[in-house]
Amino acid sequence: MITKTYSVPSISCGHCVNTIQMEVGEMEGIESVTANAETKMVDVVFNDKTNETAIKELMAEINFPVAA
Repeated sequence: MITKTYSVPSISCGHCVNTIQMEVGEMEGIESVTANAETKMVDVVFNDKTNETAIKELMAEINFPVAA
């Protein structure tokens, strides 16, 4: 398992949190996703069936790009 924490400045509310958790959580290889509107951080636990690039691409696609 790999755990990564991403800064996502565009998270502003509970709806944002739910969208991120639902969309990223549906990716193959994702074990868990926890988004936080207060800290604007997203914790993702994943296995070797996905990778960071795919996660970041999906985040951008759903309008929640990961900060550089």
